Amino acid sequence: MACTLFCVAHVPGHAQTLEGVVVTATRAEQRSFDAPAAIESVDRDTIQNAGPQVNLSESLKRVPGLTILNRQNYAQDLQVSIRGFGARAAFGIRGIRLLIDGIPATTPDGQGQGSSISLTSTDRIEVLRGPLALMYGNSSGGVIQAFTRDAPDIPEFNAQVYSGSFDMRRTDWQYAGRVGDYGLVADYSTFDTDGYRDNSKTERKQFNGKLSFNPNDQTRVHMVFNQFDMPLAQDPLGLTARQLAANPQQAGTNSAGTRTAAQLRVRKITSQNQLGASLTHTLDADRSFTARAYYGTRDNLQYQASNNWVGLNRDYYGAGLQYNAQTNLAGKPVMLVAGYEFDYSKERRQSGAASGGEKTTGSLTRDEDNRAQNSDFFVQATTLASENFSVITGLRSSTVRFSNDDYYLTDGQNGSGSATYRATSPVLGVTFHASDKLNIYANYGKGFETPTLAEVAYTNVGVPAPAARFNPGLRASKIQHYELGAKWSPGVQSRLDFNLFQIDSTDEIVVSTSSSGSTAYKNAPGTRRRGAELSASAWLSAHISAMLSASWIDAQFSQAYANNLVRVAAGNKLPGIPQNFLFSELLWSSQPTRGDSKQRPVLGSRAGIELMRAGKIYANDTNTESAPAYTALNAKVSHGWSVGRGNLTAYARIDNLTDKRYVGSVIVNQAVSQFYEPAPGRNWTLGLRLVVPL
Repeated sequence: MACTLFCVAHVPGHAQTLEGVVVTATRAEQRSFDAPAAIESVDRDTIQNAGPQVNLSESLKRVPGLTILNRQNYAQDLQVSIRGFGARAAFGIRGIRLLIDGIPATTPDGQGQGSSISLTSTDRIEVLRGPLALMYGNSSGGVIQAFTRDAPDIPEFNAQVYSGSFDMRRTDWQYAGRVGDYGLVADYSTFDTDGYRDNSKTERKQFNGKLSFNPNDQTRVHMVFNQFDMPLAQDPLGLTARQLAANPQQAGTNSAGTRTAAQLRVRKITSQNQLGASLTHTLDADRSFTARAYYGTRDNLQYQASNNWVGLNRDYYGAGLQYNAQTNLAGKPVMLVAGYEFDYSKERRQSGAASGGEKTTGSLTRDEDNRAQNSDFFVQATTLASENFSVITGLRSSTVRFSNDDYYLTDGQNGSGSATYRATSPVLGVTFHASDKLNIYANYGKGFETPTLAEVAYTNVGVPAPAARFNPGLRASKIQHYELGAKWSPGVQSRLDFNLFQIDSTDEIVVSTSSSGSTAYKNAPGTRRRGAELSASAWLSAHISAMLSASWIDAQFSQAYANNLVRVAAGNKLPGIPQNFLFSELLWSSQPTRGDSKQRPVLGSRAGIELMRAGKIYANDTNTESAPAYTALNAKVSHGWSVGRGNLTAYARIDNLTDKRYVGSVIVNQAVSQFYEPAPGRNWTLGLRLVVPL
């Protein structure tokens, strides 16, 4: 065979071509075609041409198995799930591991924020689905890993300006270049919008910097600093079915329906700073080790519709060590990875009464320290058992600890407590390398998902409504994940991936009761998810390319259970998950591709059309409320000119071309039936990008 397991051949180009290199599946470089897992890599060109580079949903909607819904609500982040993991999150990202340049953007309890990723300086994003993701530890139903671009040999200055519907404004300023052994990428971006709905104005600023250098010939160091500042993110809340039908642009109301989100000044204020470093030292041609460390702070202040405020002030840090080796075992080549990871988060949680969207003096009703940490060992080996078969095995031992110190005791309740979760997660997979053009793989893995600190923050044991006390009785869900897939590349400019999966879980974490912005959780007996995913891309000619991704999932409760309000029947569908999703894109370039490269030309004109269809989404466990299926059409054009030594590119796109009225996402199990977050009608974006070599 020309190139199998340990071969790396990188040709820049389209994200889904045969030659793309990925590292997330096996923690070592290999061709995505040979990676024994369902993994997609979305490259810089795709990210840049998908929109103003504000939300992950712009470019990642093309990844099968990944549901990424734009809530049109920057106070609550995107709704992200992979094969159903993370669908229950009412805010932020749960059940999925986020990494940026190898450094966790997910805390030890499984919470993450998609806004942590600076898309304007991102070179590529890898999305790993399936059993191999479980090797990343707690809450690893999937992995999304972003990589900051490397500094080019010739320094350059980049500037981007975007404008769009709802008074959207986006700017980005970037320097990237090398001086001797030092490479620097410095990127500063701004974003603000009035929003599609009432009370959805947002202001954001973000800086992302990467410094790379070689202390010696064997050592490579990357230092990354990220600062995120969101001084305003108004929260329009969800809508009831009646409110949605009357006016989808209106803001939601408080539980009594007497005051709107705008009148209550419901909003969030967030700031985050993170510094991280990684060092890779090559011992010889076959062995290396990588060390990483990071520290960060994140402050959240949220004013809720219940006339309360919640403040979360977090300090977090972590370190890891990884050893990579290529060796031989019984005459067979083996790619070995072993390591240790420690991550820690301490969060001061306070809350109190608010009036007119401001804190009420002396109104403190909660004051505590929440801590979470994980200590994990892992080992993973990939063996070329024969010319046509490779085997991957892995084992991860995880210990996750939560603790809570309650300082607010005037209510007569001490909410202090602790909980420890331990799990051993094995993974086993086999790949049949049928030919240079066809790989078939089968994987199995066991994993676990602990509740988040937000989910153990309330209990309803012995009380009818959620009480602000630590809930140590909430168990981690246990997961068994099966996968069968194939990767076929009939030609150098075409690729097709297909896989089937089944996921069985026990002790699934579900809503027990919810009231006035507070939610308590419990464990349900079990769920089963079965599905299929398809991804295909091809160049139809030197000027035209096409891609298609499609997903189907049947996610249901396998056993009946009862929460504090209702009984959920066996066979009910898991809420928050579209039953099917399709994304298709047809692109035309005035300039032909160069030879067999998939690199898109910088100059000339390009035009494309996107078709997106999402199936029915249930909004609650009882399946009494749902958002119907929808189909949306988008169009985009761009043109690049040579300007002196640089390039100027103009972008234009129209989303929801047919002005379809539909629900973009749902708030799962919302207490007063304000489930629905409507998508905007027809909307436009215009942009300019200038690249000048220095």
